[in-house]
Amino acid sequence: MLKSKAGSTARLLELCAGYFFFYVVTGVLVKFFTGSMNGATPRLSDVAYLVNNTIGGNLLCLVAVFALGWIPWPAKHGGRWPAEMPYILASGVCTAVIIPTTTLLYTLPISVMVAMVIMRGSIIVISRIIDAVQIRQGILKRKVYAQENWAVVFALFAVGANLLPVPMAPWFEAHPEVAAAFGIAPAKFKGGFDFVHNPLAMWTLGAYILAYAVRLYLMNYFKNTRHGAAQMDNTGYFAVEQLSASAVIFGAMALIWLGVGSWGWADARLVMTHEAVQAPDPLAIASGLPYGLVAFFSVFLFMFKGRTATFAGLVNRLTSLIAGTTATLILAWFWAQKPPAVTEWVSFFFILVAVGFLSRAEMKRAAELQAASREAKPA
Repeated sequence: MLKSKAGSTARLLELCAGYFFFYVVTGVLVKFFTGSMNGATPRLSDVAYLVNNTIGGNLLCLVAVFALGWIPWPAKHGGRWPAEMPYILASGVCTAVIIPTTTLLYTLPISVMVAMVIMRGSIIVISRIIDAVQIRQGILKRKVYAQENWAVVFALFAVGANLLPVPMAPWFEAHPEVAAAFGIAPAKFKGGFDFVHNPLAMWTLGAYILAYAVRLYLMNYFKNTRHGAAQMDNTGYFAVEQLSASAVIFGAMALIWLGVGSWGWADARLVMTHEAVQAPDPLAIASGLPYGLVAFFSVFLFMFKGRTATFAGLVNRLTSLIAGTTATLILAWFWAQKPPAVTEWVSFFFILVAVGFLSRAEMKRAAELQAASREAKPA
């Protein structure tokens, strides 16, 4: 496991490095299975890949929490389950909602780019709101630095930069030579906001945002109420959340399998899920292993010790954005895929500005924590 001190800047960088690496691997694997690399026919549909990849990722996490002894069995706590169990189980249910709604949004009549911007931006905004709420509740004792607020602004610019072509899609369509020069595909952006008239898309997006809001609130409630020798740490939280999420996800897969096979459910997405469960792809399941490792690093970044939800949420999202750009570059260099568009480089510039503000905030926070540690030591 990681050797650096919990809550230190070194530990933060280690978690970012792990998250970045496995996110890049996951991004490349998604294209390998569902894209047309080197002109080959896609190996799996988006839904089939989601099913297999989710199975692999969840199995890895389950094996890990059992093998590492992270599950807070009653035997470790005086014969009782820890008091935090109910809301951690609820957090796991939220996780089980987040995973399928993410992919479902990509299968609905909604621009993939718009969906990604909304999902990433919502997490950044939710994290800042959670800090405001928990400060008012007296749960969070730290203030949000001005540098963190500025990082939020530029992070939103970064995720929103990709939406710049949306209102100009008809113009780019009429001037294909300009669109080609900027690496923009007008069809991807045309009617980018038409999904607001699609009830299923709006319900799915609402479920995603609500589930993430509840999950992040519970994570930060747990983090900000750990005082002294608490019964559970972040590894215990991760273990219980994973048990809950896996139970819901595998239960949902079983229900869909029965619904299509025995009860006549005919929705195309449910039928594809049934087929994927019926005939799993071992290689695609194995591709879920880096996805499972992404889940480890993601959770521990969100719950990073001594930091605000604003800071942790920004670090998580900005790392994923940088990893996404890196995966795109790797695919372009080695598999002749489309390189990042101009809007993605604009986004990358704003990411660097946001990272600069976060670096300043981290230096201030580290100094603050060191001073508090010195004051807490007996004379």
